[in-house]
Amino acid sequence: MTEENIKHEQLIIIGGGPAGLTASIYAARQGVNPLVLNGPEPGGQITTTSELENYPGFPEPIGGFELTQKMTQQAQNFNVRLEFESVETVDFSDDKDKFYIKTDMNEYQADAVIITTGAEPRTLGLEKEDKLRGNGVSYCATCDAAFFRDQPVAIVGGGDTALWEATFLAKFASKVYIIHRRDKLRGAKILGNRVKAKENIEILWDTEVKELIGDNKLQAIKVINNKSEKETVMEDVNGLFIAIGHKPRTECLDRFIETDEGGYIITDKHQRTNVDGVYAAGDVQDPDYRQVVVAAGSGAKAAIKASEYIEEHSDNLSETENIPVQPMPKETAKSEAKSSDDKSRDGNLNLTLNID
Repeated sequence: MTEENIKHEQLIIIGGGPAGLTASIYAARQGVNPLVLNGPEPGGQITTTSELENYPGFPEPIGGFELTQKMTQQAQNFNVRLEFESVETVDFSDDKDKFYIKTDMNEYQADAVIITTGAEPRTLGLEKEDKLRGNGVSYCATCDAAFFRDQPVAIVGGGDTALWEATFLAKFASKVYIIHRRDKLRGAKILGNRVKAKENIEILWDTEVKELIGDNKLQAIKVINNKSEKETVMEDVNGLFIAIGHKPRTECLDRFIETDEGGYIITDKHQRTNVDGVYAAGDVQDPDYRQVVVAAGSGAKAAIKASEYIEEHSDNLSETENIPVQPMPKETAKSEAKSSDDKSRDGNLNLTLNID
């Protein structure tokens, strides 16, 4: 594609989930004309959640798809443009004064970019798993635990996430089975002790889920002991939580954007990445919370800072004859992100997540 055919945009938001849509609304209200590249999953993961009870402003539960529809409509009310294009490659090189993005349909250059590509849960890879997602199969105990009040449930995993979510589930469920493929837990000892102290939590060692039973709704699960090879159908379990980690969607970005060891984008408290003019918000930079309201808040922050950057950069170009803005050093983003994280954890148990 020739240079003439490359489309110029003030702000491109990669991803159309709650973080991206919120960012687009805030940017539009700041006088910026944002373009949202929705990608293959418009609305993000939340569209697969049947009901949300903890999003502010909705006294009655609202479906995830319905919530994103309302966000989309609100964005369109501010003339936000949404394109159903998937980003294939980007060029955020320091020697360029614009950011280049190639999708499956077009090529763009932007004055600023906000990355809100999200993170996807790691799955078990079982038949019917995708079909039963939101119908008995869940990847978020905080989101869905209340729907299984006084019912027996199972959770897969043995790392910090699984142990924390098991104790959370125990507040609602009558019984919580932890299904772990090993003979010892991989999470923090203090979390393991909390799990073992709960009377309604039982750990099934050396066990894996082999089959999900049910057509439109989970009715039971079949598990297998990987040492004895004994199979058991757990007919009382119609809620299965999978907590074996998440994978941030950063495949086409990691050449330019700094990430942590888990693949999550490193940002400072203003959502800035190591590349000046590129911001990140939502689950793609949040390994801890993975909540819609948190994603939306970070999207708002990113949009405000991106809008300020665009205005300042535009002024600088007109006043200094296109002198490039120096990118923020990688170590600055890293240290600010760490400082912000330390402050947020002050007074709380600081754990390194071990995902199994």
